Amino acid sequence: MAAEAIEPDNVVGVVVEGRDIAIYNDGGEFFATDNICTHAEAFLCDGFLENGVIECPLHQARFDIRTGKVMREPAIQDIEIFAVKVEGGRIFVKLD
Repeated sequence: MAAEAIEPDNVVGVVVEGRDIAIYNDGGEFFATDNICTHAEAFLCDGFLENGVIECPLHQARFDIRTGKVMREPAIQDIEIFAVKVEGGRIFVKLD
């Protein structure tokens, strides 16, 4: 995916090798996590991104996009994070 396709402070959902992934542009720095909230299976890409935290659109659980850690209930399980590399203006996500 082209890095310029994701505006600053925005998130998009993509499918990578059959997995739903959220890719974030947090002030020009890129991150990737699972795109599914661990609480109620909502798409995180439909949520609100602010200061490195994504808020689930369904029940407002919050996750740190750098670490995957839960920041606010009702979620109690962290989300998985993935390594991101930007090269030649393209975003690459490494799945484990």
